[in-house]
Amino acid sequence: MSDDEILDTHLQELRRGTVVLACLRLLERPGYGYGLLEELAARGFATDANTLYPLLRRLEKQGYLTSEWNTDEARPRKFYRTSTTGHTLARSLTAEFRSIADAIAALPEED
Repeated sequence: MSDDEILDTHLQELRRGTVVLACLRLLERPGYGYGLLEELAARGFATDANTLYPLLRRLEKQGYLTSEWNTDEARPRKFYRTSTTGHTLARSLTAEFRSIADAIAALPEED
């Protein structure tokens, strides 16, 4: 395995949890999957549709998101929104993320 492949693997692991947090925070306003993919990418969270849609279903099943179908347009879309439980989780994850970021920032850097 090349150094680039090893780095990509580690970066993927690092980003996995941050995408959950980003989704919970972005979906405080209702959004649908494709729009969320675009918003995540625009904010630096490059995410694949094959990763996002199962994540949305899992978060909904766990009670962190709610959803409803909008059939007003030609193509029905499922809109997601962060639930009350999801808001609580997002606040906790945000606080923990900041704590971890502060701890990493306090580590010595390589010269």
